[in-house]
Amino acid sequence: MPAAQRTVAWPLALASVCLIVYASLYPFADWRNQGISPLRFLTAPLPRYWTGFDVGANLLGYAPLGFLLALSALRSRRVSWAISMAVVSGGLLSLTMETLQSYLPARVPSNVDLALNTLGTWMGACGAWALERTGVVDRWSRFRARWFARDARGALVLLLLWPAALLYPAAVPMGLGQVFERLESALAEALLDTPFLEWMPVREVELQPLVPIAELLCVALGALIPCLLGYCVIRALVQRAAFAGVMIAVGIAASALSAALSYGPPHSWAWFDVPVQAGVGLAAVLAMLLLAVPRRAAAALTLLALAVQLGLLNQAPADPYFAQTLQTWEQGRFIRFHGVVQWLGWLWPYAALLYVLVWLSGRERGPAGET
Repeated sequence: MPAAQRTVAWPLALASVCLIVYASLYPFADWRNQGISPLRFLTAPLPRYWTGFDVGANLLGYAPLGFLLALSALRSRRVSWAISMAVVSGGLLSLTMETLQSYLPARVPSNVDLALNTLGTWMGACGAWALERTGVVDRWSRFRARWFARDARGALVLLLLWPAALLYPAAVPMGLGQVFERLESALAEALLDTPFLEWMPVREVELQPLVPIAELLCVALGALIPCLLGYCVIRALVQRAAFAGVMIAVGIAASALSAALSYGPPHSWAWFDVPVQAGVGLAAVLAMLLLAVPRRAAAALTLLALAVQLGLLNQAPADPYFAQTLQTWEQGRFIRFHGVVQWLGWLWPYAALLYVLVWLSGRERGPAGET
């Protein structure tokens, strides 16, 4: 496949589109024709009330999309129309989202939102153009060619999404993918008043909270998994060591930001107690001990670590305090933001499982030096 088609920016742009669609149409309920033209908002008077949060969210929500679309076009050598393509694409996506919001009573389409979204796309596209013109993107390409194997695109996409996945509050720090309890409740609710409800297995005992050693192990595996995933596409020992240090630091920082968003800045480090500290330390030790493992062995260890962590996490319930934290996200300002990152938090480990399985099958291969 040509190098231009193997750019990391394309799958990240697709992920950005999916996140924008989710955030724009959440909660996907009570669709109806309200008896007005869905494009009426284009000529409506400007809204009287707005907040800095709304303006920032509309600008920053589309800036990554503009950046990634323009970067994809630039790396495909379509320099002359990269910014125009990105802005038109972002504007059309925003127009589509605002139009669909006309059918959602809980959402209010706005011409100001459309303008801010388009402006945000333009800002992101200009940022990509500036980085290309100053040679930053070329330096990244050379850096990637030195550090990562030619089949690294899928792993890089997952690794770039990992910090965002950590922003959604987790019952166990760095414990992504805890879905069993919610999935069980959602399935029971969906099957209510149907004969299929009796088909669901009934647990003899309630899910039991994790003991401290199990929590420590989950934290350690959660921090180790992205390191092992990186080892699948990095060969040099020194580079692996530097990469592991960066990923563990990023994981700690993302978890602290999640706590700050949930409980307030004074409580940013409340989660970093002794079991968590021991788990992070264990992850760092294991990451150093495994520096020399072959790439395929690293992939096998990634699968094992994912299986063990997911098995432990999904045999434990969410405690009441964690449920209160989720209510803060789901009913406050984060009502749309939480919907975006909750899916990353739930699905990231399973996407990593799928990627590693495909990688081991030999299908994830690409030319050297792709961006």
